[in-house]
Amino acid sequence: MRDTMRIEELIVVEGKNDISAVKKAVDAEVICTGGYGFNKGFGDVLQAAAKRTGVIIFTDPDSAGNLIRKRLDALVPGCKHAYLPQAEGRKGNDIGIENAAPESIRHALQFAHAVKREQGPVLGAKELWLLGLTGTSKADERRRTAGKILGIGDTNAKQFLNRLNHQGIKFEELASVVAEIGG
Repeated sequence: MRDTMRIEELIVVEGKNDISAVKKAVDAEVICTGGYGFNKGFGDVLQAAAKRTGVIIFTDPDSAGNLIRKRLDALVPGCKHAYLPQAEGRKGNDIGIENAAPESIRHALQFAHAVKREQGPVLGAKELWLLGLTGTSKADERRRTAGKILGIGDTNAKQFLNRLNHQGIKFEELASVVAEIGG
C-alpha cells in the first residue's frame, strides 16, 4: 500500500472532477464551489471549517479560478492558498485541477501558504528586475520555475508580485530560489 499524503484542512475546488483528481492524490476532505455562483450557505460551511480545521483554496489556474479564489478569500479570511502551474493542469485547450497528475496536486498542496495580510507589500517591481524576473528574455521562464519552487504557480509579472506579497515571501527567500535556478 502506498503512503498517502494526509491533508487536515478542508480543500475547496471548483468542480466535481476536481474533487476526484484531488482525492486520487491525497487523503482529504474536498468540496466544490460549483463555479462562481455559490450561495451563502456555502460560505457558512467554509467559515465553520476555517475555525475547526482550516481551509485550502485550490482553484483552477485560469482567470475564472482567480476570480473565485479572490471571492473565497474575501469571504473567509485566513485561508491557505495552493497554486497549480498552468502547464501542469493543461489538457489540450482545457486548464484545470482535474487535468493534473497526482504528483502535481500533492506538490501544490504541500506548498499551500497562509495569507499574511498584516505585513503589507515587501517586494516591488524593482526587486523582480534586480533578480532577473522581469526585463530579460528569460524572465518568463525564471518566474515560472521560481513559482513552481515556491508553490505559487506561474503567472505574469504583476500577478507573480501580488502572490509573493500575498504569501509574505521575503526578498531573501526569493533571491535564494533565483540563485538555485541560476542562469
